Amino acid sequence: MDLSVYFFSANDRYDFGERYRFILDVARFIDARGFAAIWTPERHFQEFGGSFPNPAVLSAALAVATENIDIRAGSVVLPHHHPVRVVEEWSLVDQLSGGRAGVCVATGWHQGDFVFYPDGYETRREDTLGHIDTLKGLWRGEAVAFPGPGGRELEVRTFPRPRQPELPLWLVHTSNPRTWLEAGRRGLNILTLLTSWEKLEENVTAYRAARAEAGHDPAAGVVTVGMHTYVGSDDEDVWELVRRPVKQYLSSFMSQQRQDDKVSGTSRGTDTAEQDKLAELMAEDYYSRRSLL
Repeated sequence: MDLSVYFFSANDRYDFGERYRFILDVARFIDARGFAAIWTPERHFQEFGGSFPNPAVLSAALAVATENIDIRAGSVVLPHHHPVRVVEEWSLVDQLSGGRAGVCVATGWHQGDFVFYPDGYETRREDTLGHIDTLKGLWRGEAVAFPGPGGRELEVRTFPRPRQPELPLWLVHTSNPRTWLEAGRRGLNILTLLTSWEKLEENVTAYRAARAEAGHDPAAGVVTVGMHTYVGSDDEDVWELVRRPVKQYLSSFMSQQRQDDKVSGTSRGTDTAEQDKLAELMAEDYYSRRSLL
C-alpha cells in the first residue's frame, strides 16, 4: 500500500497566497519522505474547494518543487475541456516533472459548472468515456481528427511530447457502481472515496474481475481511496481536535449541494438548524467508520 496526499478543502481563514504556500510546503515534505503522489482537484465557482480551479496550473508548480512524488489530477472534469488541451497541459506537466504526471478524469455533476460547455451536461458521462481513447492516442503522439472551421475535419498532433509513453489514467467513482466495471474493462486505475469497508471490498472484487474478463492484468490496476486523515496518540484528543473542522467541511459541502439544488430547481428541504445537526451526525460517522481520523 502506498500513501499519497490529496487536497480537497473547503474555504478557511487563510488567504489564497498562504494556502498555495502550504500546498507547496506539504509537497516538499512528502517528497522527501517516501510518499507516492500528491493530488489536486478541479473545482469551480464555490467556496468548497475554491482554491483549485485548474489542477494543471497548480501541478506545474508542484512539478518543479519536487523530485520524486507523482503529480496527479484528482480530477480533470473532462466535459469542461477539449481533450487536446488536456493532453497539451499534462504533457507539459509531465516534462516539467521528468515523467511523473498522472490524470484522473471525472464527468462532473454540478450544473453551475457547465457554463463552459452547457450542451455537455446531459451527455457528460458518455462524452467522458468517449474521450478516454482520444486522450491515450494523443498522448502516444497519434494524429487525431477533430471538427474544424467550415465543417472540415482537422488532424491534430499535440506538443510538447510527454516523457512517459503512456498516460497514467484514473477514472473517478462517486456513486455509480458501474464505474468500477467500466474502469476495469478499459484497463484504467480508479479513484474513490470510502463509503464503507464492505462496499469497498465488493467494488474492488468486481473491478479486478472486470479487468481479467477484458484481458487486462487484474492485479495491475491501482485503486486509490481518498480518506480524511489525522493521526494522534489519543482517540478522545483527536476527536476533540478534528470535530469542528470536519463538521465545517461537511457543512460547506451541504451548502454547495443546496446551491446546486437552486440551479436545478429542486429542494432538499433542510433549514440551517437541520443542516447543523446533520453535519454533526455526519462528522461522527466519518470519525468512526469512514476515515483515518
